Amino acid sequence: MHAPSVLVVGAGFGGIAAAIELRAHGIRDVTIVDAAPDIGGTWLHNTYPGAACDVPSHLYSYSFAQRTDWTRLCSPQPEILAYLHDVAKEYGVADLVETNARIVSADRPRADGPWTATAEDGRSWTADVLIVATGQLNRPIVPDIPGTETFAGHTFHSARWDHEHDLRGRRVAVVGTGASAVQFVPAIAPEVGHMSVFQRSGNWFLPRRNREFPRWWRTAIEHVPGLQRWRRRFITEYCESLTLMIRHPATWGRVGRLYSTLFMRMQLRDPEVRRKAWPDYTFGCKRILFSSQWLPALQRDNVTLETERVTEIVPEGVRTADGRTHEVDTIIWGTGFAATDFMFPMEITGPGGRSLEDSWSDGAHAYLGMTVPGFPSMFVLYGPNTNTSGGSIIRYLENQVRYVRETLQEARRRGTSGVEVREDVERAYDEDLQARFPGTAWTRCDSWYRDSSGRIVTNWPGYMRDYEERTRRVDPADYVFH
Repeated sequence: MHAPSVLVVGAGFGGIAAAIELRAHGIRDVTIVDAAPDIGGTWLHNTYPGAACDVPSHLYSYSFAQRTDWTRLCSPQPEILAYLHDVAKEYGVADLVETNARIVSADRPRADGPWTATAEDGRSWTADVLIVATGQLNRPIVPDIPGTETFAGHTFHSARWDHEHDLRGRRVAVVGTGASAVQFVPAIAPEVGHMSVFQRSGNWFLPRRNREFPRWWRTAIEHVPGLQRWRRRFITEYCESLTLMIRHPATWGRVGRLYSTLFMRMQLRDPEVRRKAWPDYTFGCKRILFSSQWLPALQRDNVTLETERVTEIVPEGVRTADGRTHEVDTIIWGTGFAATDFMFPMEITGPGGRSLEDSWSDGAHAYLGMTVPGFPSMFVLYGPNTNTSGGSIIRYLENQVRYVRETLQEARRRGTSGVEVREDVERAYDEDLQARFPGTAWTRCDSWYRDSSGRIVTNWPGYMRDYEERTRRVDPADYVFH
């Protein structure tokens, strides 16, 4: 049988990795479509001041496309975007991308294919295999707060930063204190007139200054044999230690909490700000954040940390539960993404009219985070339960695209284009996976890792090496071939 045709939805790190892996192994008919005007995914959209990765670049990069010229430990957004562009060109997949194509539906009427995907503008693509690489952090969300549409000033989400809006001297409200706000608040605080930061809950922090590498270090990385490899290995083990702390909150987690406590107390000199900013949940239950600038920024004379719940947006600004109106002329939503929605609102329909939304009505689930019973030859990258709390998602993506490629090769050997995970296999896998969460820090508070039912649908419950081992080999007995 000829090699299958493949449609990849999403031109971020996952989509680019999939195209490179497939084409390197003889699956040449690959098309990538993306709603954006260029490749990059989250690194194209998130251009807010201070935007950078919080995973060191020696690990937050493809293993097969290592660079020795990173300027910092955690590279800023322009550097990461340039890296992805360079890799796409270097491996000959940049020309496979069709941009400004927002896929709204994908349908496979018969188990033996093919898939037809339709874009918002009416264009459509047909392929034997559908790979959804839209990720978990792609759809910004603005909370449903009464009166939002009445605000007389200017508003925007941090993931769609309005660079035309001059913040100098303005009264700014920042709603949300997650990973994005932690980066952009210190960057813009010196230029605004006054900033009110509205926090729902505090965060646990570990230090990260992220200064430029000195010249001697960059020279050493480039010229000393094995140093780059050692650096990547060291960062890997450090990241795995964070997962160790999350998995064992009563033992190793106490070590992490102590380290974080000492660092935060050292930075929080103002007792009132310390009281407000201090987290009230188990270390590691929510995303551990890395910053040496956030806590000092909260103690600036022109910054106020507000912990009263936001109840309403009024023309003059933000109203909180204590009845106060905080007058501002700009609201920046630092409220994150619809992480548990995955590829929705895209409608995906399998044979017999089976809806993926219906299949996931009790929470998203997929075998190895990639494949769902009833949806032949559909694979999800960075899908359910493949997020990492302490490592690099790119390492997960590399394991996933290799696994997808090997699955497709197995189907081709059998002369089919349809390959579908068995329902009993996926169910047993999901039960086993969910059983690994009790006793960990992840279960000890509400977070964006959970869906509305409380089920943890985003995170992998173990280590990077566990996932690598679990996806190392495709077992044909796990699948039905059509």
